[in-house]
Amino acid sequence: MGVAALALTACSSPGSTTSPTPSPDQPNPAAGAPAVPVASGPYPYGQIQQKAAPIANGEVPVVRRITTDKPYVFITMDDGAIPQPEAPQLIKDSGGHPVLFLNQKYVHGHEAYFKSILDSTGAVLGDHTVDHPNLKGKPYEFQKKEICDDADDLQKGLGQRPTLFRPPFGNYDSNTLKAAAACGMRASVLWSAAVNDGVVQFQVGNKLRPGDIVLMHFRKTFVEDYNAFLAEAKKDGLTPVPLADFLG
Repeated sequence: MGVAALALTACSSPGSTTSPTPSPDQPNPAAGAPAVPVASGPYPYGQIQQKAAPIANGEVPVVRRITTDKPYVFITMDDGAIPQPEAPQLIKDSGGHPVLFLNQKYVHGHEAYFKSILDSTGAVLGDHTVDHPNLKGKPYEFQKKEICDDADDLQKGLGQRPTLFRPPFGNYDSNTLKAAAACGMRASVLWSAAVNDGVVQFQVGNKLRPGDIVLMHFRKTFVEDYNAFLAEAKKDGLTPVPLADFLG
């Protein structure tokens, strides 16, 4: 399988900077929380930089990457299948500000772990369905239940209700986008690069580009994958910043 194909594979079952590096202790408010900008990093985190396209025809917009001329890159983490104990401190120390697209089936019983990441790292919570099914082609009510129930469960267990959604495997149809809108999501977020087994995989070219949304997972290789992302971003002159600030 080629690199481009690998970069499109998501959520398989249980894969010198030009801007100052953000302070690892700088918070980024969750969606809907009062913004309290902090004057460090390339801009005050929590300050909206761009907005996603509006909901149209009852469907949330699909976002694969962010259009920007700034040297910014975005990291996202899916599923939550393997809560590596090193992850919270590693994310905090890096100042990466990821979006965690989590499944309720993995969060259940590990709420304290994921809440510690959200509370200490400036991460934002995202919806990834309850059970991680392939939604494409499924009835609207089935899709809506998977998305809405995940949002409800995450709000109950983690104290935040997500407003960003990622369809499992990146597969979706019109019903998916309508169900996401009905559940209070404001965008369906895909990706334009991925990290698997400690290797960054690009959909275009051989480096990360400004505006790339990078996919990785809570897996056994979390530490290798995250360090590979950080090293590639630094090599390519990019600073990880909060995706939520560009979809506000």
